[in-house]
Amino acid sequence: MPFPSFSRRTVRSLAALSVGVAALVVGQRVYASDHQDTPETELNPRMDINDVYAFPGASADRIALVLTTSSPIAGQSASFDPNLLYQIKVDNTGDAVEDLVFQVTFDGGVGAAQRYFVRGPVAPAMTGTKTMLATGGTVTTGNVGSTSGSASGIQVFAGLRADPFVIDLEQFFNVLPDRRPSTGPLATQSGPSAGSFRMPGVDFLKPFNALAIAIELPKSALQSSTAADAKFGVWSTISR
Repeated sequence: MPFPSFSRRTVRSLAALSVGVAALVVGQRVYASDHQDTPETELNPRMDINDVYAFPGASADRIALVLTTSSPIAGQSASFDPNLLYQIKVDNTGDAVEDLVFQVTFDGGVGAAQRYFVRGPVAPAMTGTKTMLATGGTVTTGNVGSTSGSASGIQVFAGLRADPFVIDLEQFFNVLPDRRPSTGPLATQSGPSAGSFRMPGVDFLKPFNALAIAIELPKSALQSSTAADAKFGVWSTISR
């Protein structure tokens, strides 16, 4: 299974309003990265989407989808918010509307005692900014920090991993000082105004972790077409 660690380089029905979104489109080179983009997510890091990844799985017929959140995390102590709904959404008809969703929730445990519940892929009852928790379909469960599921079907991992995103964050805030956070250690670190990044750059996130949700499954479970050039879009939301 390819995703228990990252390379540094490479319930009831619930009406929810999305507070974070990040997206990519497989096959069309449309990418987005989303870190602490609003004051609300800065003050509530479990609501913050860092990145969304889609990459080949353990075999040519499988794909891995990954959502990271809450970076930067120092140390090994962090838990998912049981009051949030984490979703990975898939559009396989080209209309930018989700046709399938993975809905991920967590219980109130801490660390390895916390459990995850992954519903999907399932057709959503509602699309767009509001959603309803699925009551049918496959549910994969396991403890945070461990992998569960089937090597030939759906496999899931949720827990701490090294943040694979690379950025010279200190210099970024010197280039765009209005994006500097209002709280935390980066709020007080400042240098001279700059018009470009440093050369060589500094991988500011190298010592830090993120919380990750990774799902691997057969590509055929997401595609609406068996054509060799079939495409689908992938994005994520975190809601409460």
